[in-house]
Amino acid sequence: MSDALNYLVAVRGDALGHYFKFLKDTGKHLDPKTRDLISVITKVHSQTEPGFKQYLMRALRDGCTPMEVLDALLMAFPALGLAKIVWATEILLEMDIPEFSPALINAQPRWREVMALADIGDGEVKRVETPTRTVFVYRGGEACKVYDSHCPHQVTNIPHLALEGKHLTCPKHHWKFDITTGACIEIGKHPLKAFETQVEDGRLYAWW
Repeated sequence: MSDALNYLVAVRGDALGHYFKFLKDTGKHLDPKTRDLISVITKVHSQTEPGFKQYLMRALRDGCTPMEVLDALLMAFPALGLAKIVWATEILLEMDIPEFSPALINAQPRWREVMALADIGDGEVKRVETPTRTVFVYRGGEACKVYDSHCPHQVTNIPHLALEGKHLTCPKHHWKFDITTGACIEIGKHPLKAFETQVEDGRLYAWW
Protein backbone atom coordinates (compact mmCIF):
# COMPACT_ATOMS: atom_id res chain seq x y z
CA MET A 1 0.00 0.00 0.00
CA SER A 2 1.01 3.62 -0.44
CA ASP A 3 2.15 5.76 2.50
CA ALA A 4 -1.06 7.76 2.22
CA LEU A 5 -3.28 4.66 2.39
CA ASN A 6 -1.24 3.29 5.29
CA TYR A 7 -1.83 6.58 7.09
CA LEU A 8 -5.60 6.46 6.50
CA VAL A 9 -5.76 2.87 7.69
CA ALA A 10 -3.84 3.84 10.84
CA VAL A 11 -5.95 6.87 11.79
CA ARG A 12 -9.36 5.99 10.28
CA GLY A 13 -9.26 2.23 9.98
CA ASP A 14 -12.76 2.08 11.44
CA ALA A 15 -14.23 4.02 8.52
CA LEU A 16 -12.16 2.29 5.86
CA GLY A 17 -13.11 -1.11 7.26
CA HIS A 18 -16.77 -0.38 6.57
CA TYR A 19 -15.90 0.81 3.07
CA PHE A 20 -13.89 -2.30 2.20
CA LYS A 21 -16.66 -4.51 3.60
CA PHE A 22 -19.13 -2.67 1.37
CA LEU A 23 -16.95 -3.29 -1.69
CA LYS A 24 -16.67 -6.98 -0.84
CA ASP A 25 -20.41 -7.35 -0.32
CA THR A 26 -21.29 -5.61 -3.58
CA GLY A 27 -19.43 -8.27 -5.54
CA LYS A 28 -20.69 -11.37 -3.74
CA HIS A 29 -23.18 -12.26 -6.48
CA LEU A 30 -20.55 -12.10 -9.25
CA ASP A 31 -18.44 -15.04 -10.33
CA PRO A 32 -14.73 -14.64 -9.47
CA LYS A 33 -13.62 -13.99 -13.06
CA THR A 34 -16.14 -11.18 -13.58
CA ARG A 35 -15.25 -9.62 -10.23
CA ASP A 36 -11.55 -9.82 -11.06
CA LEU A 37 -11.99 -8.22 -14.48
CA ILE A 38 -14.00 -5.36 -12.99
CA SER A 39 -11.23 -4.84 -10.44
CA VAL A 40 -8.64 -4.79 -13.23
CA ILE A 41 -10.63 -2.12 -15.08
CA THR A 42 -10.99 0.04 -11.96
CA LYS A 43 -7.22 -0.07 -11.38
CA VAL A 44 -6.60 0.93 -15.00
CA HIS A 45 -9.11 3.77 -14.64
CA SER A 46 -7.24 5.08 -11.57
CA GLN A 47 -3.87 4.18 -13.17
CA THR A 48 -2.74 2.37 -10.04
CA GLU A 49 0.08 0.15 -11.26
CA PRO A 50 0.55 -2.09 -8.17
CA GLY A 51 -3.20 -2.66 -7.98
CA PHE A 52 -3.42 -3.38 -11.68
CA LYS A 53 -0.68 -6.00 -11.40
CA GLN A 54 -2.26 -7.52 -8.29
CA TYR A 55 -5.72 -7.92 -9.80
CA LEU A 56 -4.35 -8.98 -13.17
CA MET A 57 -2.52 -11.88 -11.53
CA ARG A 58 -5.62 -12.75 -9.50
CA ALA A 59 -7.72 -12.77 -12.67
CA LEU A 60 -5.29 -15.13 -14.40
CA ARG A 61 -5.18 -17.44 -11.37
CA ASP A 62 -9.00 -17.52 -11.30
CA GLY A 63 -9.10 -18.72 -14.90
CA CYS A 64 -9.31 -15.57 -17.01
CA THR A 65 -7.53 -15.93 -20.34
CA PRO A 66 -5.25 -13.19 -21.68
CA MET A 67 -7.80 -12.52 -24.44
CA GLU A 68 -10.54 -12.05 -21.84
CA VAL A 69 -8.37 -9.50 -20.03
CA LEU A 70 -7.70 -7.60 -23.27
CA ASP A 71 -11.37 -7.78 -24.27
CA ALA A 72 -12.42 -6.40 -20.88
CA LEU A 73 -10.07 -3.45 -21.32
CA LEU A 74 -11.29 -2.77 -24.85
CA MET A 75 -14.96 -3.13 -23.85
CA ALA A 76 -14.32 -0.47 -21.21
CA PHE A 77 -12.97 1.92 -23.85
CA PRO A 78 -15.85 4.45 -23.42
CA ALA A 79 -14.94 4.82 -19.72
CA LEU A 80 -11.17 4.35 -19.90
CA GLY A 81 -10.20 6.04 -23.14
CA LEU A 82 -7.35 4.96 -25.38
CA ALA A 83 -4.57 6.54 -23.30
CA LYS A 84 -5.35 4.43 -20.21
CA ILE A 85 -5.70 1.25 -22.26
CA VAL A 86 -2.29 1.92 -23.81
CA TRP A 87 -0.91 2.60 -20.30
CA ALA A 88 -2.15 -0.81 -19.14
CA THR A 89 -0.84 -2.54 -22.26
CA GLU A 90 2.62 -1.03 -21.74
CA ILE A 91 2.67 -2.51 -18.23
CA LEU A 92 1.56 -5.88 -19.62
CA LEU A 93 4.44 -5.84 -22.10
CA GLU A 94 6.93 -4.89 -19.37
CA MET A 95 5.67 -7.79 -17.22
CA ASP A 96 6.57 -10.15 -20.09
CA ILE A 97 3.90 -12.73 -19.26
CA PRO A 98 4.38 -15.61 -21.74
CA GLU A 99 0.63 -16.16 -22.18
CA PHE A 100 0.27 -12.62 -23.57
CA SER A 101 2.98 -13.12 -26.20
CA PRO A 102 1.85 -13.20 -29.86
CA ALA A 103 3.18 -16.77 -30.09
CA LEU A 104 0.89 -18.08 -27.32
CA ILE A 105 -2.10 -15.77 -26.93
CA ASN A 106 -4.10 -17.44 -29.71
CA ALA A 107 -2.37 -20.82 -29.63
CA GLN A 108 -4.07 -24.00 -28.50
CA PRO A 109 -2.14 -25.91 -25.80
CA ARG A 110 0.02 -28.71 -27.20
CA TRP A 111 3.07 -30.79 -26.38
CA ARG A 112 6.20 -28.65 -26.71
CA GLU A 113 9.75 -29.95 -26.64
CA VAL A 114 11.79 -28.83 -23.65
CA MET A 115 15.09 -30.74 -23.73
CA ALA A 116 16.80 -34.12 -24.06
CA LEU A 117 16.25 -36.19 -20.92
CA ALA A 118 19.94 -37.20 -21.00
CA ASP A 119 20.93 -33.53 -20.49
CA ILE A 120 19.66 -33.47 -16.91
CA GLY A 121 20.82 -35.80 -14.16
CA ASP A 122 18.75 -37.41 -11.41
CA GLY A 123 18.08 -34.81 -8.69
CA GLU A 124 19.32 -31.97 -10.89
CA VAL A 125 17.55 -28.69 -11.68
CA LYS A 126 18.03 -26.73 -14.90
CA ARG A 127 16.65 -23.47 -16.24
CA VAL A 128 15.77 -23.99 -19.91
CA GLU A 129 14.84 -21.41 -22.54
CA THR A 130 12.35 -22.71 -25.09
CA PRO A 131 11.01 -20.75 -28.09
CA THR A 132 7.85 -19.73 -26.18
CA ARG A 133 8.79 -19.60 -22.47
CA THR A 134 11.57 -20.16 -19.94
CA VAL A 135 11.12 -23.03 -17.50
CA PHE A 136 12.78 -24.75 -14.56
CA VAL A 137 13.11 -28.51 -14.93
CA TYR A 138 13.59 -30.86 -11.97
CA ARG A 139 14.36 -34.52 -12.56
CA GLY A 140 13.54 -37.15 -9.97
CA GLY A 141 14.42 -40.58 -11.37
CA GLU A 142 12.71 -41.05 -14.74
CA ALA A 143 10.09 -38.38 -13.98
CA CYS A 144 10.52 -34.67 -14.54
CA LYS A 145 8.66 -31.63 -13.30
CA VAL A 146 8.51 -28.49 -15.40
CA TYR A 147 7.64 -25.07 -13.96
CA ASP A 148 7.26 -21.66 -15.54
CA SER A 149 10.19 -19.46 -14.49
CA HIS A 150 7.90 -16.54 -13.61
CA CYS A 151 6.99 -15.94 -9.98
CA PRO A 152 3.22 -16.29 -9.43
CA HIS A 153 3.22 -13.10 -7.36
CA GLN A 154 4.10 -10.38 -9.90
CA VAL A 155 5.53 -12.58 -12.70
CA THR A 156 9.16 -11.68 -12.08
CA ASN A 157 11.24 -13.90 -14.36
CA ILE A 158 13.35 -15.77 -11.79
CA PRO A 159 17.01 -16.25 -12.83
CA HIS A 160 19.02 -19.44 -12.38
CA LEU A 161 21.16 -17.67 -9.76
CA ALA A 162 18.08 -17.61 -7.51
CA LEU A 163 18.34 -21.41 -7.15
CA GLU A 164 20.02 -22.76 -4.02
CA GLY A 165 19.88 -26.52 -3.75
CA LYS A 166 16.22 -27.45 -4.18
CA HIS A 167 14.97 -23.99 -3.20
CA LEU A 168 14.16 -21.20 -5.63
CA THR A 169 13.79 -17.65 -4.26
CA CYS A 170 12.29 -14.82 -6.29
CA PRO A 171 14.69 -11.86 -6.04
CA LYS A 172 11.91 -9.23 -6.03
CA HIS A 173 9.80 -10.06 -2.97
CA HIS A 174 11.63 -13.18 -1.73
CA TRP A 175 8.90 -15.75 -2.24
CA LYS A 176 10.64 -19.12 -1.78
CA PHE A 177 9.63 -22.30 -3.59
CA ASP A 178 10.44 -25.99 -3.20
CA ILE A 179 11.51 -26.97 -6.73
CA THR A 180 10.65 -30.63 -6.10
CA THR A 181 6.96 -29.81 -5.59
CA GLY A 182 6.54 -26.23 -6.83
CA ALA A 183 5.02 -25.23 -3.46
CA CYS A 184 5.65 -21.80 -2.01
CA ILE A 185 7.29 -22.36 1.37
CA GLU A 186 8.02 -18.78 2.52
CA ILE A 187 6.37 -15.34 2.30
CA GLY A 188 3.65 -16.13 -0.27
CA LYS A 189 1.04 -18.83 -0.79
CA HIS A 190 0.75 -19.46 -4.54
CA PRO A 191 2.82 -22.30 -6.10
CA LEU A 192 4.91 -22.14 -9.24
CA LYS A 193 2.94 -22.78 -12.40
CA ALA A 194 3.51 -26.43 -13.31
CA PHE A 195 3.01 -28.17 -16.66
CA GLU A 196 2.08 -31.74 -17.50
CA THR A 197 5.08 -33.64 -18.87
CA GLN A 198 5.88 -36.71 -20.92
CA VAL A 199 9.04 -38.35 -22.27
CA GLU A 200 9.16 -39.69 -25.81
CA ASP A 201 12.21 -41.05 -27.64
CA GLY A 202 14.48 -39.62 -24.96
CA ARG A 203 13.03 -36.09 -25.25
CA LEU A 204 11.15 -34.25 -22.52
CA TYR A 205 7.91 -32.51 -23.55
CA ALA A 206 5.60 -30.22 -21.59
CA TRP A 207 1.97 -29.27 -22.27
CA TRP A 208 1.24 -25.56 -22.71
